[in-house]
Amino acid sequence: MSSEIDVTDTLDVQGANCPMPVIKTKQATDGLAVGDVLEVVATDSGSMSDIKGWADSTAGVELVDQVEGDGVYTHYVRKTE
Repeated sequence: MSSEIDVTDTLDVQGANCPMPVIKTKQATDGLAVGDVLEVVATDSGSMSDIKGWADSTAGVELVDQVEGDGVYTHYVRKTE
């Protein structure tokens, strides 16, 4: 699915550990327009559950997809409001 996502911006948080991937993702989505998609590239395996939990509990964002491969975790977050 990720190949079909129209990414607006990319956030590289590789090397950052919890809670920084979520904090930086929140800061980056604050600057997006409605409908924009942020690609977040992380190396913290905990980011899979952390970013999903944050998106599920935060109004105005939607977790579109997550991809895991070779120690890199990529998240796609859409601004919805």
